[in-house]
Amino acid sequence: MINFQYLRTTTAKSAIALLLKDKNSKFIAGGTNLIDLMKRGVTAPDKLIDINHVPLKNIEQVGNNIIIGALASNTAVAENALIKDKLPLLAMALNAGASAQLRNVATVGGNMMQRTRCGYFYDTEMPCNKRTPGSGCGAIGGFNRMHAIFGTSENCIAVHPSDMCIALIALDTTVVLANAKGERKILFKDFHRLAGDTPQLDNNLKPDEMIIRLEIPVNNLSKNSHYTKVRDRASYAFALISVAVGLEIVNNKITDVRLAMGGVAHKPWRLTESENFLKGKEATLENFEQAAKLAMKDAKGFGENDFKLKMAPNSIIEALTVAKSKA
Repeated sequence: MINFQYLRTTTAKSAIALLLKDKNSKFIAGGTNLIDLMKRGVTAPDKLIDINHVPLKNIEQVGNNIIIGALASNTAVAENALIKDKLPLLAMALNAGASAQLRNVATVGGNMMQRTRCGYFYDTEMPCNKRTPGSGCGAIGGFNRMHAIFGTSENCIAVHPSDMCIALIALDTTVVLANAKGERKILFKDFHRLAGDTPQLDNNLKPDEMIIRLEIPVNNLSKNSHYTKVRDRASYAFALISVAVGLEIVNNKITDVRLAMGGVAHKPWRLTESENFLKGKEATLENFEQAAKLAMKDAKGFGENDFKLKMAPNSIIEALTVAKSKA
């Protein structure tokens, strides 16, 4: 048994205060990833701070932003009428993740904080720079079918596992964080990190901070949005490749576009160059194919995941085509 202290709090202020008292403490809400990590010996916090009773479950529109509290469950967000109407891409991505049972308890903040599912990270007998810096990356030259093709380093080729986060980066989301001194905002695209020389760091959340809410600007992409997820089975499986697409089309011309991919990098991967290419152009297969080609410019396979070099552009083309076809 792993001994740990369990604490419960009802405010963000007290939660942060408890976090500051012990550097080896962790917040727990749904616990759908954290408990697995503890069972496998990957992490062993001295304290678990239960934040389920902190009032951060709101989903509402304030001005031109949709506000989502960090403790809103994945199911609550996906099934919310406002989200389905204004941000259907987010609802689609959430419903593509995990299982219904997990979505019922998993929270938005927890989803953002979940760690890679790389087998080497989970096996404490194997080398993994993310788990034990300096021990090496077992996936390089090892079993790497699920691994990254973008933004890799010699230290780590793991991928970020979330579906929700792929939609959030495409939707120009802002993350609101808090510490004892107050709040700060960070763009979602800057929240997660590439592995670089510090693969043990998944994101830019500071040790004394807590995720409070998301702010997502209202857009005109709801009509022509689509989330494509290619995986080994139809449910309860992580993406080999996923693509989030949002299009605004006027007279068959693309006036706005959002493109992001999952299953391909250490962080949610925004396809900015492809977006810039598509803006102002007609929504044609030829242009979709060119956008997919641009997206793959810096891709690199590692042997067992080389199939992604073909699957990824095909998935981009499919997602764009389906999004265009929606009435």
